[in-house]
Amino acid sequence: MVIRRMAWGRPGNTGDGLARNADGAAAGLLPEQAAALCQAYESLGLGAFWSCDADGRLTYLSPAARAVLGTDGDPLGRTLLDLFQHEEGTGEGGTNAGGTERSLRFVLARRTRFERLTVRSGDTAQPRWWSLSGEAIHRKGVFAGFHGHCADISDQRRHAEESSHLALHDSLTGLANRRHMNLMLARKIAALAAAKRPCATMLIDLDRFKQVNDTLGHAAGDALLKQVADRLVRLVGDASRVCRLGGDEFQIILPDVEDRGRLGELAEALIEDLSQPYLIEGSRCLIGASIGVAIAPFDGAAADELVRSADLALYAAKGSGRGRFRFFSSDLLKAAEDRKALEEDLHDALAQGQFDLHYQPIVKAQTNQVIGVEALLRWNHPEHGQISPSRFIPIAEECNLIRALGEWVLRTACADAATWGAPLRVAVNVSPVQFADENFPMIVASALAQSGLDPQRLELEITEGVFLEEGGLTDARFKALKGLGVRLALDDFGTGYSSLGYLKSAPFDKIKIDQSFVRGATQPGSRNRAIITAIVALAQALDMETTAEGVESFDQFDLMKALSVGHVQGFIYSHPLANAAFTQALGGGDWIIEPSGPARQRHQRQAMFRRVGVVHEDYYYPVVLRNLSMSGALIEGLLEVPLETPFVLDLGDGQLVVAKVRRSQGHQQGLEFEQELVSDGNGGLCTRYRVSPYQLSAAGLTLGAGPGGPMQINRGPNAKVTMPAFAMATDWNGAGLAWNEAA
Repeated sequence: MVIRRMAWGRPGNTGDGLARNADGAAAGLLPEQAAALCQAYESLGLGAFWSCDADGRLTYLSPAARAVLGTDGDPLGRTLLDLFQHEEGTGEGGTNAGGTERSLRFVLARRTRFERLTVRSGDTAQPRWWSLSGEAIHRKGVFAGFHGHCADISDQRRHAEESSHLALHDSLTGLANRRHMNLMLARKIAALAAAKRPCATMLIDLDRFKQVNDTLGHAAGDALLKQVADRLVRLVGDASRVCRLGGDEFQIILPDVEDRGRLGELAEALIEDLSQPYLIEGSRCLIGASIGVAIAPFDGAAADELVRSADLALYAAKGSGRGRFRFFSSDLLKAAEDRKALEEDLHDALAQGQFDLHYQPIVKAQTNQVIGVEALLRWNHPEHGQISPSRFIPIAEECNLIRALGEWVLRTACADAATWGAPLRVAVNVSPVQFADENFPMIVASALAQSGLDPQRLELEITEGVFLEEGGLTDARFKALKGLGVRLALDDFGTGYSSLGYLKSAPFDKIKIDQSFVRGATQPGSRNRAIITAIVALAQALDMETTAEGVESFDQFDLMKALSVGHVQGFIYSHPLANAAFTQALGGGDWIIEPSGPARQRHQRQAMFRRVGVVHEDYYYPVVLRNLSMSGALIEGLLEVPLETPFVLDLGDGQLVVAKVRRSQGHQQGLEFEQELVSDGNGGLCTRYRVSPYQLSAAGLTLGAGPGGPMQINRGPNAKVTMPAFAMATDWNGAGLAWNEAA
């Protein structure tokens, strides 16, 4: 076919459209010249021309395009709809057509000019994209078809998609980047909010990643981040929900999840998996992870608010000792301020003599004879009283005070033990930071010499964290310590960076079984018993002693003896004692302690003095929470409440717990919860679900500040709750409150 009376389009059309002069000839060109130019254009592969009849069947197609589109037979005689599928949202006339094939059909049916309509040919696995333009041809007022132009834009399309992907994804891991995650989170929260549904997010920060970069180089660090990304995707199960924010920070979106029990389990699984060893360029690397968790709409109704809440929770998790997770709570801001104040006080505490050592007996399980003690540090703050080590030890590690504090503990414990009338061992905890100090063996030698304590009576408890620094330095430090004659115990075995490899060479004398394994070992279906059995068998095979920590009840105690655990430490024998009380109890000779405690393990109770509230029928009563466990609580402030009285305990932050009075004496009541609480990731407890602001709003309620704490239920005059029969809305035998069912 010879193309006549066609020419380039209007100025600025860049050759992608066609125009015709009124007289049918190209301006300034003879028909032969116009045809020659079109043929040259086709032969250069810059584009292709086509024409079709009034029925849309191709009557002409440039040879190059004909070859590409002719894989399933000659395209001539076939319709444009047979060859192309429309890409939605592109091209004039196609943006509002709605529907893939209908869009192309629509622009053809209009029988008017269309330009740069993006269409696709081939299958979805190996598609080609084309830019399609056409000019309607009318002869004597009758539509005769189209003359048009098309260009293969597959390369441009792929490049555009790659550029778009790079703009929204991390080039190293292939995960979504911060910008993409922010957009996704905002869209997801908005969509779920319209349906009154929750959305959780997790921020993950890698612990000790900087050490890998510093020791092995940035290439190794990049390889490690890729492996971390793979592990996250494997555990979450959907790569689109995982993001790398930058550096060693990652984020996860979990739509429709508000169950804090489930979120806590996932966070623990993530921490455990990310803490397993990595093999990078032949080197074994060990890192950890800390996680902050926030849930919309409870912790933020907008994406930036939710991320800010998760970031505060992450900061709290890292401040609690790393390798932990934390849920956001409204008191984290105050906790951050309190932590800063404690850090300032901690710098002066040692010089001002505010620290003290307490000693908890370690007892031979079969004979009840005390064979040693563990030295436990206590901080007697002049304003706040006793500060828990779980609060100040992480601060000491972060602000580089742990070496001085650890040396004081070591020297004081040796000096105290030297004055006892019995040759008991004294166990002293050693942080990985202390152990990494090249002068540590000399400090131990100095403490022994200064106190005159027999080296065999000093037992250094070392956690698995010391093996993060691998190689000759660690082995040399172990050799130096054993050369002094001291004993070494592996503390918290199985809770951190477990590897049986280092037990082959590290000269430990004892393995301590962490209380997390002891707790729950007697409960049906628990795997803790099997784990303890394996640890004892391993210790016996390696000629090591075993000590079970945190034994509190007789069922735990009897199980430890049945499993051949050598030594027991816990409240079943004694609480930690100040040195004076311990020396008096020891009496200068053998000390036999008869075990005493509850028959069976009870949920751990946390003593506290905190104002909360309880709802009964239509009334809200302020009370004081004295202790809290997973299954119940002790409150005071109401007088002679009948047994079986149903309450809803308001713990703040939308945490409402259905309970019944199981014990009542004077102004104190013991409550049993309908649904157990779950761990908050920091040694505390929280409800599995929270009452959604959406649901409270639907019931005519709001959450706001109250005298019992933040986000309490708003109350009407005379303390009347604006919710009809709140506590009576549930059946103890399983109906559940509406908010609980919805969750």
